[in-house]
Amino acid sequence: MSFLVNGFRGFCMALADSVPGVSGGTVAFILGFYDQFINALDRLMYGNLKEKKSALFYLIKLGIGWVIGMAGAILILTSLFESHIYEVSSVFIGFILFAIPMMVKEEKKCLKGKYQNLIFLFLGILVVLLITYFNPMNGLERVVDITQLNLGLCVYVFFAAMVAISAMVLPGISGSTLLLIFGLYLPITSAIKELIHMNFSYLPILIIFGLGVLTGIFLVIRGIKIALQKFRSQTIYCILGLMIGSIYAIIMGPTTLEVYQEPMNFHTFSILFFLLGGVIIIALEYVKRVLQKKHMN
Repeated sequence: MSFLVNGFRGFCMALADSVPGVSGGTVAFILGFYDQFINALDRLMYGNLKEKKSALFYLIKLGIGWVIGMAGAILILTSLFESHIYEVSSVFIGFILFAIPMMVKEEKKCLKGKYQNLIFLFLGILVVLLITYFNPMNGLERVVDITQLNLGLCVYVFFAAMVAISAMVLPGISGSTLLLIFGLYLPITSAIKELIHMNFSYLPILIIFGLGVLTGIFLVIRGIKIALQKFRSQTIYCILGLMIGSIYAIIMGPTTLEVYQEPMNFHTFSILFFLLGGVIIIALEYVKRVLQKKHMN
């Protein structure tokens, strides 16, 4: 039962991580296992042998579900994202706007009465706005071609992977949104899709991307754990700001596609898909409550 539950949790995280919008960390937060997830990553890197084994077993169960979810999402959602960008973006705006009040309710104790920390909420919003606004890959200026390897491209992909995985771990702006901002979302997902189809020409750049991911995890996990333990109120306010700011990143997302499209507006926004995103988040919250009741029993 534990294997199935954690596999399902990993699967849900992958679906969020695979497309720009809510991070896998947000899903972990909504489903109520975020602290367990962070602590497991921390013990895997810094714990003793017994703690490392326990953490590894837990993360393998999560990881199996994550890999299945990510592979399915990339095979299906890559082409969907290109052809239905506004519908997909509407879904994830729904994810964010419905997830925020749930996070506020979950963290009510550390947020209530500490309104001086609202500065961190505005800081989180500002970070995403600046990253999106000054995105060097925006519009038709440049498209990242990962087929022509050079030192500059390798460093860029490594750095982007390191930043993106940090966002995937944080319950705020998604790593996929940052990859979209860096102009690497479609190139990387397409490369993974090609690798699944046994085209190994993209393997070198994916190895570099993977090394960036591992480096990002190593650098960020201990910082997140300390922030959540010692500065939880400030951290949660900042995470909420990142989530709010990511709405702007999603609105501007179509401008970073290989085939340029206009930013989302009221005419291209889909209320139906927005509500679908809300329904999915509410369903995840229901799943969380069911799992909590079973755990208590």
